[in-house]
Amino acid sequence: MGAQVSVILPTFNRAHCVGQAIDSALQQTHRDLEVIIVDDGSVDGTRQFIKKKYGGMESIRYIHQENQGVAAARNTALRAAQGEFIAFLDSDDVWKPWKIELQIACMKKLPHIGMVWSDMEALGPDGAVINHHYLRTMYAAYRRFPLEKLFTERYDLPPISTSLDPRGALYAGDIFSPMVTGNLVHTSTALLRRDVADRVDGFNEELRHSGEDYDFHLRTCREGPVGFVDLATISYQTGMPDQLVRHSYWMAKNFLTTVTAALERDRERITLPPGMIDEVLAEANAWVAETLISAGEPRKASGYFRRSLYHKPWQPRALVQLILCHLPLGLAEAGRRAYRALRHRGM
Repeated sequence: MGAQVSVILPTFNRAHCVGQAIDSALQQTHRDLEVIIVDDGSVDGTRQFIKKKYGGMESIRYIHQENQGVAAARNTALRAAQGEFIAFLDSDDVWKPWKIELQIACMKKLPHIGMVWSDMEALGPDGAVINHHYLRTMYAAYRRFPLEKLFTERYDLPPISTSLDPRGALYAGDIFSPMVTGNLVHTSTALLRRDVADRVDGFNEELRHSGEDYDFHLRTCREGPVGFVDLATISYQTGMPDQLVRHSYWMAKNFLTTVTAALERDRERITLPPGMIDEVLAEANAWVAETLISAGEPRKASGYFRRSLYHKPWQPRALVQLILCHLPLGLAEAGRRAYRALRHRGM
């Protein structure tokens, strides 16, 4: 048998789709794995569904806990994991059958990398593929860093895993500094060595609403070189009603928290140009401010707009929004409508 893989699969009220994710793990061409399902307090029949369909399988371990959030659910699974490798799979994602086999081959090819992740394809509401390279669409940090500049090593995939003959390439390198500008890793595509996962020490449970994945992957990249497979190894379902759009404030706030903590802890190690760091901080503060405006809290937003302008003074939109934050509500809303109209006209 090959190296054992522990598959970390958290779920909450997704009885309608979790079976597809579980099946995609069980159908891997790499057979030596365990699937640890942590049910984070589901009340939709998830427990009954899993017990009925998978209850007799030795490779399935089911854990139920009170609802604590996805970070806590993943940490519960990590504590129970026994594998040499750790793979993450969210309950609305589906793996290609050869995903784990390919990634272990990449790990064997490059024993100095602690994690390998990949691209992913996006599915529309009807299940059809709408984007074969969705990672670089979903994660904006790729706009700053083309693959050729992000990594220092590149290898064609077929010699790495000849039985699969996949297209694409394997990239590798130290990307901790670029990761400070934003997440580059989709969790369900990632495979880690167990010793690296142990050093990273789990997900930050204080980031309960969102952003725990970025924080975890940033700390993983801090541990040393990582690898990226330029090939979609999972299918990602877009348009799920329980995805994190409704938590946009927490997405923005937790992103700013993660970046700020990294800069405070590792400023001497981070090799980004000062101007790029200021740009990231300006964007992050403005993002938080915009979500507070949408939530009807302009006074709180004004402080974040000020910090954004401190890092990047020439931001007409942020300056206008800051001024509007201090006007009466009716005048502020009229001002925002007028400003949007002007921008729409290209003025």
